[in-house]
Amino acid sequence: MIFLGHKHWDTSISYLKGVGPQRAEVLQKELGIFTIGDLISHYPFRYVDKSKFYKVNEILPNMPMIQLVGKIGFPQTTGQGRGKRLTCNFIDDTGTIELVWFKGVKYIEKVIKPGNQYVIFGKPTIYNTKVNIVHPELELLSEHEQKKGKLSPVYASTEKLKNFRLDSKGIQKLTYQCLKEGHQFILEILPTEIRERYRFINRRNAIIAAHFPSDEKVLSKALARLKFEELLLIQLSILQLKKERENKFKGFIMDQVGESFNRFFHEILTFDLTGAQKRVVKEIRKDLVSGIQMNRLLQGDVGSGKTVVALMTMLLAIDNGFQSCIMAPTEILAIQHYNGIEELTRDLPVKVELLTGSTKTAKRKEIHAGIEDGTIHLLIGTHALIEDKVKFKNLGMAIIDEQHRFGVEQRSKLWRKNNPPPHILVMTATPIPRTLAMTLYGDLEVSVIDELPAGRKPIETKHMFDSQRLRVFGFMKEQIKLGRQVYVVYPLIEESEKMDYKDLMDGYESITRAFPMPEYNISIVHGKMKPADKEFEMNRFAKGETQIMVATTVIEVGVNVPNASVMVIESAERFGLSQLHQLRGRVGRGAEQSYCILMSGYKLSDDGKTRMETMVRTNDGFDIAETDLKLRGPGDITGTQQSGAVELKIADLVHDQRILTEARDCAKQILSADPTLKNDEHYGLSLAIRATQGKKWLWSRIS
Repeated sequence: MIFLGHKHWDTSISYLKGVGPQRAEVLQKELGIFTIGDLISHYPFRYVDKSKFYKVNEILPNMPMIQLVGKIGFPQTTGQGRGKRLTCNFIDDTGTIELVWFKGVKYIEKVIKPGNQYVIFGKPTIYNTKVNIVHPELELLSEHEQKKGKLSPVYASTEKLKNFRLDSKGIQKLTYQCLKEGHQFILEILPTEIRERYRFINRRNAIIAAHFPSDEKVLSKALARLKFEELLLIQLSILQLKKERENKFKGFIMDQVGESFNRFFHEILTFDLTGAQKRVVKEIRKDLVSGIQMNRLLQGDVGSGKTVVALMTMLLAIDNGFQSCIMAPTEILAIQHYNGIEELTRDLPVKVELLTGSTKTAKRKEIHAGIEDGTIHLLIGTHALIEDKVKFKNLGMAIIDEQHRFGVEQRSKLWRKNNPPPHILVMTATPIPRTLAMTLYGDLEVSVIDELPAGRKPIETKHMFDSQRLRVFGFMKEQIKLGRQVYVVYPLIEESEKMDYKDLMDGYESITRAFPMPEYNISIVHGKMKPADKEFEMNRFAKGETQIMVATTVIEVGVNVPNASVMVIESAERFGLSQLHQLRGRVGRGAEQSYCILMSGYKLSDDGKTRMETMVRTNDGFDIAETDLKLRGPGDITGTQQSGAVELKIADLVHDQRILTEARDCAKQILSADPTLKNDEHYGLSLAIRATQGKKWLWSRIS
């Protein structure tokens, strides 16, 4: 809900005239409208220009929505039960058409006043050679003339709401009543200086105009003001939280660069770090000597070298006498991290252990003891790390990989493993558009690894249709002859697991026919297998004992096979852009040219075509993320395990990027001059932030 500054707006919606308990309940369930203030913050999602009127003799059957003015005749009811309908004539000075209702017949019969002048709005159709309009919007001409604006608001509604006559028109009537009775209670919250700087209209006029604009110009001014205000409040809240955390949690100072880090960097590291990796390590080192608890997001495409940066960060912590840990979302990924890091630290005075749900009881007890007495320096694991039995002696660095797969409560448990809390580095291979990062992760510092290691070639991506499958099989055979390996991935959608399993098995059978033993060996991995069986098959593929791995998306993260050069994605149209990009990142890890083949049918939606075209056009994860944001919106991108999606009431992160940047700059200026918003001119902003604390804004907050 928007902050309106008066107890009037906190009144239950059930007390609004014309609502009552039943309508209030359906408004709460369907739209989350509990109070009068909630209704005011349910803004229209579009507006219809009703400045033009047509005559009956101008109507054509293929016309869009039109508006007419004339008299309504006496209604007639025909049919029984579900076939019942209400009809009546609509007459102007050029002719007559028929109006028809199939729903709400009793209600319409009651409210129609035959012989009166009405304004009607709807889409004309032809039935039995006659022009009619089904379920038109009706308004007495006398009521219509009282309205100043010609732009009519259209509100989101649902079928259940429509059953209670709360379609767009019904919601519009309630909103009009709310504003008519309570507009004087709307409090201004923006300081005069900001309103003058951006030439904003006052808040009361902006809210009224957002619902009932007199013209396009007024609407534009209202939307600019309200979008800025919404984004400003979010940025103020995020930046205040960040400052509060910095003041409250003094970070461990890690200023020693000791034996572990130096030996790793000078003796063990067999390749030069990219410029981006060096930059990120410098940013992290600056945090570690600042005396402020680090809370940093590390973004980087698959294969960009985030793990090496994470290991160097943990070695710095170990050199300063602290323990470190990495929490990964899956056992496969945790094992991969363990194998890689254990090998790289074998010659260092660093003890590394792995803790997952599969760890045997005896080993688990041994690890628990080693963590508690400090003999284990680096612990890698899954959710098992946050169990109460895991007690660190002095955890100084906690790294969360693919952090969007963890819920806020899980992350906070890791945070609480030490007092004061450890430095936090959260990593993601899912690139996040800048505008989304500013809201989702606005209280974190952001580092980006935006270049791939030297020698990596861009992955070539092709979109092929099912009819071209034999060509694809031929290409796979060519690559296998060259000594390469191939992934073939099928979708996994929980709602249709049986169908997915069938698709996978059908695909596996067709591949075994096209690639027969003993010339070819094939692995298969899917969600119904036991963890040990999955690991066995993945290890066979990693060792090169099988040339093809047929799998569901369980291999999206966690398999690193540099020799795999081909990724075939079946039914690619069923995947989101982000997932397609993640899957493509499973190949291209060696020096050889790698390929990604997107298989689909010919029937593709517009979004499906855009996804295929985007994948073929670019390997840039941030470019792909921007397109994904435009296609799906921010709520879907954040993932279901986050504490909340981006529930903005009026702003739009895709289209309002300039406003967001201005709002963030403005928030920084305000807090620079008045960190606690105690000055009189910031009283309204302070009230608004307090009123909205606890709303789903601060997704990245860990504690």
